Amino acid sequence: MWYVDRIDRRRPFPPGALRKVAIAGALSTLPVIVIEILLGKISRPLLSGYGQLLFNAVVIAAATEELAKLACVRWLVWKKARFDERLDAIVFATRAGLGFALVENIFYLWSARSADNFLAMYLARAVLAVPSHAIYAGVMGYFIARRQFDRSGPGLLGGYLIAVALHGVYDSAVFITPQLDQDGYWLLARLLALLPVAVVAGGFWALRQMATRALAADDIAFEAT
Repeated sequence: MWYVDRIDRRRPFPPGALRKVAIAGALSTLPVIVIEILLGKISRPLLSGYGQLLFNAVVIAAATEELAKLACVRWLVWKKARFDERLDAIVFATRAGLGFALVENIFYLWSARSADNFLAMYLARAVLAVPSHAIYAGVMGYFIARRQFDRSGPGLLGGYLIAVALHGVYDSAVFITPQLDQDGYWLLARLLALLPVAVVAGGFWALRQMATRALAADDIAFEAT
């Protein structure tokens, strides 16, 4: 959050508005958990093996979680008086994503089976999972803003689908790697394990470029007024 705030330091939002979206993102984990459990029960008799793992990653996890972040931004700040710059969409979307990640991490760490498992999970989620939630949401916010301000780009639906794709690729690698190991595909598992790192590194670079372009366009519009 501090990093994103630094990018938006020229014309920042009031802290209260940012906290509201972060809290909404955190609270959105609760209905998401219920939906994910229900989807899991519905899909389990219909799917198995790698098909079930892919469904878990793309539909149960990625699609529902990104929809929750989108709802937080849509209901709380969309078309508000202060939501008047492209970068605003990235700032608020990343807040929702990081609020979601905060509570999700608590649930994951609570389930740790040992101190070693807790530490490994803590480090992995700190380095990869937390930034990834901000990246997916931030990319979605950027494309929403492009359509609203510049009448270009994939817009709300396209931005949401891109976020789901990024999230789905990340989770698919995380979910499938242990099964590949178990099935004896050791080399493929090791290669697939690199995919989450690539998604986070590439996504961070891409989002940074998007934020830079959004800020430049906002500066031009601000100076024109």
